[in-house]
Amino acid sequence: MGCSGSRLCTYPPCAAARREEALKQHKELSQELVNLRGELVTTSAACEKLERDRNELQVAYEGFLQKLNEQHHSDLAELEERLKQFYTAECEKLQSICIEEAEKYKAQLQEQVDNLNITHENFKLELENSHSEKVEELKKEYESSFSELKNAHESERKSLEESFKEKQELLEKKIDELKCENESLSEKLKLEEQKQIAKEKANLKNPQIMYLEQELESLKAVLEIKNEKLHQQDIKLMKMEKLVENNTILMDKLKKVQQENEELKARMDKHMELSRQLSTEQAVLQESLEKESKVNKRLSMENEELLWKLHNGDLCSPRKLSPSSPSVPLQSPRNSGNFSSPTVSPR
Repeated sequence: MGCSGSRLCTYPPCAAARREEALKQHKELSQELVNLRGELVTTSAACEKLERDRNELQVAYEGFLQKLNEQHHSDLAELEERLKQFYTAECEKLQSICIEEAEKYKAQLQEQVDNLNITHENFKLELENSHSEKVEELKKEYESSFSELKNAHESERKSLEESFKEKQELLEKKIDELKCENESLSEKLKLEEQKQIAKEKANLKNPQIMYLEQELESLKAVLEIKNEKLHQQDIKLMKMEKLVENNTILMDKLKKVQQENEELKARMDKHMELSRQLSTEQAVLQESLEKESKVNKRLSMENEELLWKLHNGDLCSPRKLSPSSPSVPLQSPRNSGNFSSPTVSPR
């Protein structure tokens, strides 16, 4: 019933090979799904690590600021007299240097944030395109193989049904003809037997009676031949019934294969649902990344504002200097880098 190497073959070994191939594809899809989940877990872990690093740096920054304030309070009394002497000339110079450094740092931080956003967008687009292409390819391959298999089974079933109907009609016709012929021969045999009995009673033995007896024997031989033919026709009919049974078995196998295809389709739909879920989780992750980027920008702006306040806010008025002032001691532009906030490392 099947042929070697044909994808449309319904022979059990070929069907088993196709089921192994389908299972193999299912394992590959499952492995790909596990890899995607691993990437999602890795990305989530990296996000949590970045949040912890940011909190640690914020705590370190606050501690550093507190330490600077304490040091400032201890050194303010000593520096106040000297600051009053050269403050007017140095104040404008320090302000311009601080503004220049702040602008430079702001530009660097903005460039890093832009690069991070561009890298993330490119990676997101590549991942979405690759995922969509794989899903479409698997969907087309499944639909094509299912359609071909269904058409092959349908054509083979119709061919078997037509062949069976033709052979069954021929056999029924032959059986009817043989039955009619058998009945006719039986009637003739009965008539001949009745004639022979009548002639035996009348004791009319002659050559014509002998001829009729021979004719009777000949008719008996013909009847036996016809009975043998009927027996052969019965054997053929049994073979046809066996073919019908095989056809029924093939139909059951076709239903089983169709059921397996439905199960594969359900699994495919499940994979599609998981893919949509992963896309949704990726969108949520992207949203959290954008929120985190906004938080980093806000922290950067707050850091710049604190830098500006530290270098400019309370130093413009020497009369306001006092041991309780929250300002920090002056330092050279070389040390301005100590106030920079941590740069955002790309995921």
